[in-house]
Amino acid sequence: MTDLRRADAADAPALHRIASAAYSPYLPRMGGQRPGPLDADYAAAVEECETWLALLDGSPVGFVVLAGEGSDVLVLENVAVLPSHRGRGIGRALLELAEARAATRGCTRIRLFTHVTMVENQALYERIGYLRTHHATDDGVTLVFYEKVL
Repeated sequence: MTDLRRADAADAPALHRIASAAYSPYLPRMGGQRPGPLDADYAAAVEECETWLALLDGSPVGFVVLAGEGSDVLVLENVAVLPSHRGRGIGRALLELAEARAATRGCTRIRLFTHVTMVENQALYERIGYLRTHHATDDGVTLVFYEKVL
């Protein structure tokens, strides 16, 4: 069973380890670009955002980072699951937590973006009700943007 709890400063190394494992497999697809989560400051994410950790048998296996954007929008800044634990519903549990947290905050929408090459993530977002709003390219990095109305 997956447990979810707020991350704290002591969890920053585990967040970085999970992000590294989750995002590194995309590097060959990205033509030399690095996904932002590989270089993120997870101590700052814990301090400045609402960061949650997924635990399986007490071990960190995934996380989600949430931030506000105005009064009615929650931004899903990052969601990651260890590759060895994919397919067990952990990512979905983290996304459902994001929706619950948005509702608690009084938000009516969740927004997120992902790199254009991360097609597996895009398929999941679309399956659970996120709509593609647009894509944008900046400095050679193409991102796909999604929104879900709650």
